[in-house]
Amino acid sequence: MMYADIVLPLAQPAYSFAVPEGVELHCGDAVAVQFGQRYIYTGIVWRLHGTRPAVKRVKSVGRRLYDVPLLDERQMRFWEWVAEYYMCTLGEVMRMALPSMAKPRGATEEEFSAEVFRPRTEQYVALAAAWRDGKALAAECDRIRRRAPRRCEALEAIASFGEEGRDADGAVPRRLLDIDGTILAALRKAGYVEVTDRERHAERGGHPLFAPPRLTGAQGRVAGEIRATWASGVTTHLLRGVTGSGKTEIYMNLMAEVLSAGGDVLMLVPEIAFTAQLVERMERVFGSRVTAYHSKLTVLRRTETYMRLLHGEGGELVVGTRSALFLPLRRLRLVVVDEEHDASYKQSDTAPRYNARDCAVVLASMTGGRVLLGSATPSLESYANALWHKYGYSVLGERYGGARQPDIVVSDTMRAVKRGERRGHFNIELIRAMEQALGRGEQVMLFQNRRGFSPFVSCRECGWTMRCPHCNVTLTMHKVSGRMECHYCGYTASVPRTCPQCGTADPAPMGFGTERVEERIAELFPEARVSRLDRDTSTSESAYNRIIKDFECGCSDILVGTQMITKGFDFGRVSVVGILNADNLLNGPDFRSSERAFQLMMQVAGRAGRRETGGTVVIQTSEPENPVVGWVAAGDYEAMARSELAERHAFSYPPYSRLIRLTLRERDAVLLRDGAVWLASALRESFGRRVFGPVSPPVDRVREVFIVQIMLKIESGRPMSRARELLRAALSRISADERLRRINIAVDVDVQ
Repeated sequence: MMYADIVLPLAQPAYSFAVPEGVELHCGDAVAVQFGQRYIYTGIVWRLHGTRPAVKRVKSVGRRLYDVPLLDERQMRFWEWVAEYYMCTLGEVMRMALPSMAKPRGATEEEFSAEVFRPRTEQYVALAAAWRDGKALAAECDRIRRRAPRRCEALEAIASFGEEGRDADGAVPRRLLDIDGTILAALRKAGYVEVTDRERHAERGGHPLFAPPRLTGAQGRVAGEIRATWASGVTTHLLRGVTGSGKTEIYMNLMAEVLSAGGDVLMLVPEIAFTAQLVERMERVFGSRVTAYHSKLTVLRRTETYMRLLHGEGGELVVGTRSALFLPLRRLRLVVVDEEHDASYKQSDTAPRYNARDCAVVLASMTGGRVLLGSATPSLESYANALWHKYGYSVLGERYGGARQPDIVVSDTMRAVKRGERRGHFNIELIRAMEQALGRGEQVMLFQNRRGFSPFVSCRECGWTMRCPHCNVTLTMHKVSGRMECHYCGYTASVPRTCPQCGTADPAPMGFGTERVEERIAELFPEARVSRLDRDTSTSESAYNRIIKDFECGCSDILVGTQMITKGFDFGRVSVVGILNADNLLNGPDFRSSERAFQLMMQVAGRAGRRETGGTVVIQTSEPENPVVGWVAAGDYEAMARSELAERHAFSYPPYSRLIRLTLRERDAVLLRDGAVWLASALRESFGRRVFGPVSPPVDRVREVFIVQIMLKIESGRPMSRARELLRAALSRISADERLRRINIAVDVDVQ
């Protein structure tokens, strides 16, 4: 009798099931199995063996779900590494890694649908037969140009599209045409064009080469250094390129080499916002080889992508966020991690709490691939690895196309207040720069790292502030909706008219967010067209794209936003960037606050003057002597890195140590404190002075649940496997205690 160890999408270990006679299974197969009394789950066959489990009744495996294994051996090894390193179960990796339709759950086996994969289709546009003659089309365009100029432009765009982008019937992929959907529908209705849906194939034979952008001398030098690193046997290379230096052109040239040889390429970006513009740019070079993958796609689309790649033949380019690491790219030869310093690569909310950048390095080593990390402001961990010769390292220090670095002006907020040179939230230096830019017909970007109208409201008389009843935070005022909102649990309430403690009328909004900035800008520059980009305005992908396209085409003059505006964009008409309150960035309660403040301000500054005319960046701060501000003003990454690395070495912080954070949650505050004290004591028996805490975080209650944290600091060079072993032993002891086992404990390895 054969038995199969099955991994289920649950926070559980693998369970053994009997394999019925005559059923042939392989490791990596997806099967339907009954677990518990109510549900049938999709499980992954992890191991086949002949040892009967030590239980009275062994359930049997149900039917096999797909004609090929859902995982190959390489993916299984990668999942095992993720589960081991980040201290979670394989089931939690499965729950996160597979799109939900690839792992259905039902009350009966009949509910499992085998129709989860449909070929990708896309629209193709061709001129109708009557208008394929150039003279006839030209005459028709002359006739309709006055009353329908946009239709005429669209017809001319279709007719003039290059032959290399057309199919055998002369049709052009819809994604390559910059034509509005309503215009296309009108052309179709009038009989000018034919639109068909066809299965989307990646071009293979006949298209072995691509035409990536030509590299400048500096870009060519860096590309050569990257190839030399990989040829020497070092699989990871770090590229530090200033904003606007053309890192993407280097990426595309290296991608073209891999794709032409039949290999797969994975390009990771930190946020969904990056993908639309980047995919469009990649498709101009690599056509239908490009696939986007992120959480905003429909479940069906993500599942179709996974299953299509499962049957793929190589030569695929996937552009996606961190979860794209788990796609079944069979011939993965290159992983590009753009903006590698970005904290979004770290999943912190649910297990596995993995860092996609670090996982990419491990994944490439398992597939024989190469990794290219790119950033204008690399993380200090990656920079240290380059200094220690674990990674190759290149610097691209000049902007693409002769554009010069922006001028950075540090504006002292306290001095501006004393001199009466501050209007609302704007110092006189920023107001003048904006006036000059708008007068020249140029654009402005303003960065404020808080959304809403005001971070909180407070009574002028007694100091009362309005707080969330479920979380230990103040409520943020949103003037547009007229509500006070909790950004942790979603609780909302009306804006208070009087103070409940002393009865004073109209408690005052304190501080300012993007809503308040937008309102004030409308008062200072009434003729300017203002847009706002934050989580409140970009509620969908279409809303986000509309705001970006309006700014890109010049339909708005000033863009106000949070971190969403800081990176990844190339707006040629932006000449002024304002950082409205740098103090919020400089004073974080974290050893990484200086590094992150530098990175964020440099990324914001990089949006200005990306053409030959240059630009100006105004940093408003009450701490103009802060060294971080000085490093940003000088654009001196090395100075920041030297200072921060020296400080971290002195106090044994990453990259000179590894941090593991334990977050304990429980509704009963007394029980939580008892459990935290007990666990910290148990850990000190093994780790001694490497244990810090328990301490309460700044926000120590969310959704009525109290939070306490314990930190472990493991010196570099110490075996992490041994540390994880000792930690698991302590956690198993607390889970064996009948009272303390109620406490939820989350483990975060390499916490960010």
